[in-house]
Amino acid sequence: MLAMQLALLLTLALAPAAAAQFVAQPAVRVNTSDLNPNEVAIAINPLNPRNVIAVSHASGRRIGARVTNLAYTSFDGGRTFFEQHLPNPEKRAQGDCSVRFDAEGNAYSVYISFTGFQRENVSGIFCIKSVDGGHTWLEPVAVYDLNTATPFQDKPWFAIDNTNSPYRGNLYIAWTEFTTYGSAAPEDSSFILFSSSSDRGISFRAPMRVNDVAGDARDDDATVEGCVPAVGPNGEVYLAWAGRDGIYFDKSGDGGLTFGRDVVVSAMPGGWNFEVNGLYRCNGMPVTACDVSNGPARGAIYINWIDQRHGDPDVFLACSRDGGASWSAPRRANDDSLQNGREQFLSWLAVDPHDGAIYILFYDRRATGSDPTATHVYLAASFDGGETFSNHRLSPDSFTTRKPVFFGDYTGLDAREGLIMPIWTAFSSADSLELRTLPLHKSDLLPIK
Repeated sequence: MLAMQLALLLTLALAPAAAAQFVAQPAVRVNTSDLNPNEVAIAINPLNPRNVIAVSHASGRRIGARVTNLAYTSFDGGRTFFEQHLPNPEKRAQGDCSVRFDAEGNAYSVYISFTGFQRENVSGIFCIKSVDGGHTWLEPVAVYDLNTATPFQDKPWFAIDNTNSPYRGNLYIAWTEFTTYGSAAPEDSSFILFSSSSDRGISFRAPMRVNDVAGDARDDDATVEGCVPAVGPNGEVYLAWAGRDGIYFDKSGDGGLTFGRDVVVSAMPGGWNFEVNGLYRCNGMPVTACDVSNGPARGAIYINWIDQRHGDPDVFLACSRDGGASWSAPRRANDDSLQNGREQFLSWLAVDPHDGAIYILFYDRRATGSDPTATHVYLAASFDGGETFSNHRLSPDSFTTRKPVFFGDYTGLDAREGLIMPIWTAFSSADSLELRTLPLHKSDLLPIK
């Protein structure tokens, strides 16, 4: 009898964890117009979690070839949204927009504004603000605008210090500057620039170069690009980006006034720019986040990216628990079979500031069958500091991507006090895109007891 009991206990100990209870379900359509939206970001208001703002850029017949930025605002927790064009007094093309809330409930969006890539064109980085939860937006403020396209400013992202540090309220923006966009000449390089605001977006400091090693200007694997700032629990500023040697990391302990030497966190086998079936282009550039909760992993820095070290694109996460001095080996977040030839792509990372839960959103083709472009949306969740992940398919039905249509370069995700707000682009027809979200709660993803 004792032997049988021991055998039963051993069997239970070695059995896989209970399956999560979440079941894929129809998503909420976010956009209401017939424009083609893509490159999305989303944020939850810390003072009112029912107030959610998403942004994207879009093109379509009604605006011709020019690209414009749109905002989608919800006051019912992401069940319905109203759509509006964001201000564009420069009358330029807009793109690469992101969105965040500060601790006082003000919303900000940062974006590029340009007319083209030739010397006679212009490009710049701008920031706009809403003080009423996204009902209305103030006039844009120039972060950096040289009234020239040489150099060209591209792909900004930003973070806000919502901690109780001496730098509370500061905005931190990082982006890529191309000396001459697309040039293969060694002197026409790419750099990571950084600017900050200490007056809640009224003005911005002159940008400074952060990276020690420049990239080329070809917008390819050897270009330095994809810098997403994050803020630590004591106001530390963390930056990571992709380049020739893989993922680079740097940090500031004085509110972004100075930075140290670059550290290579991990190689990116296959590079950050890679082919995916049915897409115009795709990338695996990194996303950085930090645990500012009072949980056991407080202060942990996480970097999420995609590379092909196993022969096909997979989702990875690396962690530092000593302020970026050392990094864990990359941990694979998607749990399908290794080296199965199925593509995961365009991931985004969020860490809940309440409890430190980690969420990664990504497109997934593990169940494509005979159609290599059939795509689902998955969410990976970790409640143990990135040691293990559970995967949850959000979309009940797949959609098919089509290469001539620009699908965008990233998805969006935010999490706060157990609320999880993913947002992604999907094909609604052969040549039409729509934005989808699916409000979730942490309890939806926990295993069945």
